[in-house]
Amino acid sequence: MSTVAEPLSEQILRENRTVFEAMVNHRFVKDIKADRLDRVTFDRYLVYEGAFVDTAISIFAYATAKAVTMYQKRKLIAILDALANQQIAFFGRAFAERGIDPAIHDTARPEVAAFRDGMLDIARKGGFLDIVAAMFAAEWMYWTWSRAAVDCTLTDPLLREWIEMHVEPGFEAQARWLKDILDSAGKTLGHEDRSRLSMIFGRVQTLEIAFHDAPYLEEIVK
Repeated sequence: MSTVAEPLSEQILRENRTVFEAMVNHRFVKDIKADRLDRVTFDRYLVYEGAFVDTAISIFAYATAKAVTMYQKRKLIAILDALANQQIAFFGRAFAERGIDPAIHDTARPEVAAFRDGMLDIARKGGFLDIVAAMFAAEWMYWTWSRAAVDCTLTDPLLREWIEMHVEPGFEAQARWLKDILDSAGKTLGHEDRSRLSMIFGRVQTLEIAFHDAPYLEEIVK
């Protein structure tokens, strides 16, 4: 009697539950939900995250080049358009409104550089599904904790806007699309490929944890 394989995304989330929970319960997230994330720390984070959004454009460009179908390419082009024309614009406006000078923050610090370089390494060397697994890790994580945070008291209007961007229907649909790609591909993938994609997800969560440590560590160094 044949058995139905566990959906790949469920396997990935199950196998990486510990590191995923560590990320969605990170100090950064807890401070946001408790409305105690100070403005200076959030401003630093915005600089780091703004730099990564630029990197994400390159990552999704690799995915577009490696995509199998025209439907996938069109979806990815739409994602690229949103990153380049909406999210990048958000950071430009945020920096201007807050008087943030990105040059005074070290986006080359190890925790920030490791996330950038690690994600780019997956995009350059991996296949289409490797990139999907990596971005599913980042987006599913962000959507998960933002859903919990959006109903909390958030007195910083820019922080609230940033959180709301990650729970709006378009972002949720994008995260679910990545999930669906993994589940569809997982129906025919062998154990080795499924395990590789699961490990990529876990690696990205580990990089994300360090990345979210960085805004606090810069303060300690100074």
